[in-house]
Amino acid sequence: MKSRVLILILVVTAYTNIFAQDEDTRDETLRSHPRKSKFLTGLYVASYFANKHSASTYNGYGFDIDGNRNPFENSFMHQKIINEYGGGYGQHDYIADAIGVDQRQWTFNESDMPFNMHYIPAIVIGVNFRIPVARKSSLIINVNGTKLNVEGNFTLGTIKPNNPNPLVNTNVQTHVIKGGEQRLFFQAGFQQLFGANDAFNFLLEGGVAGTLSKFDRNYVLINDLKIDLTYYVNQTLYPAPYPTKNPVGFGLGAFAGMGANIDAEKFNVQFVYTPSFEKINIGTDPKHKLQHALGIRFYYKFLKMKAPDS
Repeated sequence: MKSRVLILILVVTAYTNIFAQDEDTRDETLRSHPRKSKFLTGLYVASYFANKHSASTYNGYGFDIDGNRNPFENSFMHQKIINEYGGGYGQHDYIADAIGVDQRQWTFNESDMPFNMHYIPAIVIGVNFRIPVARKSSLIINVNGTKLNVEGNFTLGTIKPNNPNPLVNTNVQTHVIKGGEQRLFFQAGFQQLFGANDAFNFLLEGGVAGTLSKFDRNYVLINDLKIDLTYYVNQTLYPAPYPTKNPVGFGLGAFAGMGANIDAEKFNVQFVYTPSFEKINIGTDPKHKLQHALGIRFYYKFLKMKAPDS
C-alpha cells in the first residue's frame, strides 16, 4: 500500500513539473513571438473635393420654416443688405460707408444675388477599422468628418450723383459671400488585396455610405463690413421671417476605392483614392452627386502578449 502511494506521489510530481515547464515554454514563446491583433484600428487623413451642386444652399436666399427657399424679398441678403444695414426703416446706411459712396447711392436687386457658388477643397480626418475575414479580404468600417468652406460672389451697383440714370452711370462692384458646412461620413464595405507579394498589394474596396450634413454658417463681406446672414438681432425693428434652425440632413449613397497597400512588421499603410456617390440632404434640391477624396490610412498593429506572472 505504501508503495502504491509513493508511486502515485512520484507520478503527480513529475506531471506537475512537465506542465510547469510547458507553461514556461509557452510564456517564453509568446514573449519572443507575440501575436498581432487581426482587428486593425487606424487613422485616415485625406483631401476632399466636394461637388458644387449643394453649394447653392449658401447663396443668400435662405429657407422658410417649411424648408423651402425664400423668395428674394424674404431672402437673408435682402433682409440684411437692404433693411438692416442698408438704411431701411430710416436707419443709417452702413453699406454706403463700406463701399465709399453717399447714403443710398447704391443698388441691390435679384440680379445681383450670388453666383459661382463652390466648395473649397478640405481635409477629412477619421478613424477606420479593418476586420480580416481571409488572408487578403477584409470588412471595413470608416467614420470620417470634415468642415467645408463655401464661396461665391455677388454684386452691388453704385450710382454717381451727377447722373441718376443707372443705365448710363452705374458702376458694378463684386463682393464675396461665404458659407460653412459640417459633414460626417459613415462607410461600411469590403476590401480585397491583389498580388502575390505579402509586403505590397493593390487594393479595391466598396460599400454603402451615409453622409450627415449640417448647414454651419453664411455671411457676406462688403470690403471690411462682415454681415452674418443668419443672425437677426431685433425682429420688431427689422421685420423679417424668423431664421429657422440650421438645416441638418442624412443621405444614403455608396463609395468605392482603389489604391496600394504596404504591409510592414508593425504597421499597415494604404494610399487610397475614394470616389463616393453621396446625397447631401440639405437645401431645396438634394441629389446624389459624385465626390472625391485622396488620402492615406495608417493602421498600427497592436500586439497580443500574455502578461508576466506577478
